[in-house]
Amino acid sequence: MADDEYVYDEATGEWISAADAAAKGAAASDDDAVVVRDSVGNVLSDGDQVTLIKDLTVKGAGQTLKRGTLIKSIRLTGDAQEIDCKFDGIKGLVLRAEFVRKR
Repeated sequence: MADDEYVYDEATGEWISAADAAAKGAAASDDDAVVVRDSVGNVLSDGDQVTLIKDLTVKGAGQTLKRGTLIKSIRLTGDAQEIDCKFDGIKGLVLRAEFVRKR
């Protein structure tokens, strides 16, 4: 971007240089990271293993996941309370973080 390009910043209501806007946008993306915590407050990240803390009935699968079931290789969805995971026989399983504990 050229130094004489300006963009309108809606947050401040002022025109700022494009370089300043890019730097501000990069800093804001670091602050927007969602922190997902399990039932006891441990921070979860992609690839973690979790254990269920209660029996959960899976809608549409006709199956119940029992307490203590190990779920391997979770993925974060961008929502602070939902994690995406795989389990044998259940496709597209999404669990609430309040029902799991990090292993």
